[in-house]
Amino acid sequence: MASVSIVIPAYNEESRLPATLEAILAYLGASERWNEWEILVVDDGSTDGTAAVAERLHRSEPRITLLRNPGNRGKGYSVRHGMLAGKYDWVLFSDADLSTPIEELDRLYDACRERDCSVAIASRALDRSLIEERQSLLREFGGRGMNLLMRLIVGLDIADTQCGFKLFTRESAQAVFPLQTIEGFGFDPEALFIARKLGYRYCEIPVRWKHVEGTKVRLVRDSLRMLADFVRIRGNDLTGKYSRQALPARV
Repeated sequence: MASVSIVIPAYNEESRLPATLEAILAYLGASERWNEWEILVVDDGSTDGTAAVAERLHRSEPRITLLRNPGNRGKGYSVRHGMLAGKYDWVLFSDADLSTPIEELDRLYDACRERDCSVAIASRALDRSLIEERQSLLREFGGRGMNLLMRLIVGLDIADTQCGFKLFTRESAQAVFPLQTIEGFGFDPEALFIARKLGYRYCEIPVRWKHVEGTKVRLVRDSLRMLADFVRIRGNDLTGKYSRQALPARV
């Protein structure tokens, strides 16, 4: 038996959030593995009914909790907020669209146990036959190009840093995320770079995935921002911002 906190960063997800939470609740209700769990919905300053959806479902299931960011701060800020709030032994963050089905959590957990890893990274790149519905060719090749630049600049040998489905032990989450500085979409490689820097072992696991319309990533704008984030990661490392000595005293 194990326990898990599931973090859902959400910005204007009123239409998708009910089905996502219902799917997660059905999975947890049927699981014999997760004896304790919580779902943390992190509202990133939404202007629609995202917060109201989470609050309504909390009334029927108290283990669903709404966390609010101070305005619209970005996906990286939302994930950090939720990962640090998670109270159980394992902490997963998942995109609100469930493009990676929640059942793939079992695959990541098993990999961590079998390979003695503290972090499991869901990957679309390791086995593309598992992709049920692809992105446009432009986005797919753009993603491959950004991954190549990430490898060259950041130095992580990871085929897919951007799949929004990653599992951390609570210990590793409490060490990694206080050091995260990037609040936008470039936070993934930063968090993984920090995990490696701190000595946490990670594994990359092929998962089922399908493209869901409604992405908030803007290909050109966010690619340029991510490129700048790659350089920022190297700079932060050189100035010691990712060392254990930089961790807040409470960790």
